[in-house]
Amino acid sequence: MHAMVLHKGAPELRHEEVTLPPCGPHQIRLAVEACGVCRTDLHIIDAELTEPVLPLIPGHEIVGRIVELGPDVDGWAVGQRVGVPWLGRTCGHCTYCRAGRENLCDAPGFTGYTLNGGYAQECIADASYVFALSRDADPVALAPLLCAGLIGYRSYSMADDALRLGFYGFGAAAHILAQIATWQDREVYAFTQPGDHAAQRFARETGAIWAGGSDQSPDVLLDAAIIFAPVGALVPAAIQAVRKGGRVICAGIHMSDIPTFPYADLWQERQIMSVANLTRQDGEAFFPLAEKAAVKTRTTRYALKDANTALDDLRSGRLNGAAVLLP
Repeated sequence: MHAMVLHKGAPELRHEEVTLPPCGPHQIRLAVEACGVCRTDLHIIDAELTEPVLPLIPGHEIVGRIVELGPDVDGWAVGQRVGVPWLGRTCGHCTYCRAGRENLCDAPGFTGYTLNGGYAQECIADASYVFALSRDADPVALAPLLCAGLIGYRSYSMADDALRLGFYGFGAAAHILAQIATWQDREVYAFTQPGDHAAQRFARETGAIWAGGSDQSPDVLLDAAIIFAPVGALVPAAIQAVRKGGRVICAGIHMSDIPTFPYADLWQERQIMSVANLTRQDGEAFFPLAEKAAVKTRTTRYALKDANTALDDLRSGRLNGAAVLLP
């Protein structure tokens, strides 16, 4: 099969012929229909996440059809459509797994980072960590839900019942969560790079009642702010934008260093929180919610062999919405 592969020291992915091993116990083999391109993939390729298992096939927003079942796999059938997320496996017995917090597992496997992912024509996944997806939906539209949607939803859940929500960075995750927030009659305030009028228009089209640069402020204080952009300097700005008792939620797996700021800005029970990975329970809650809210993802399609172009477009901020690779 064809795959895009990351090698040690290589500045970009290589298009190669790869042979996957047979399915082991509890594994399934998928024919990949679509794979989303996530900012985490950039962090891996740009060596900001430093522990990939190389050589590596990236990609963790995978939509595919089952073509083979490994030994002892129950509950799935050949031909069924499933989605493969970032969390590829957990140990099941550490303190966090036993407490229902598998996103913090001490010995996890991550799709497209420590496990081969979906920048390929086929992939292998643990059958216990995939999600059933609609057989009739467009696989390209589904792909961003597997990380931008799931991690975005986990971040969104941490905002509790906040009415006024600020989204810092309006890309793949924010455009999904803005639709859910609007459907739930919440107010969305979108913060983009200063001067990025295209992203601000996109935010308004997706339900934001206010959109401006991260150097601007709306006329109201926010109940909570979610930072999707991997920019630590946004944390002090977001703290200043939330009310007393408000929360700032850092949604990325990687972020530049947070600069110092006065304690007075944090005082009055404001909180800074971070999001790590996802749980299978997040998917059980999120996918039905996205369907009820009639979430529509905005995507740009790329051929598998053009993955480096898609990554560069994401890196350079040329995308509104999500990039998706087609094998």
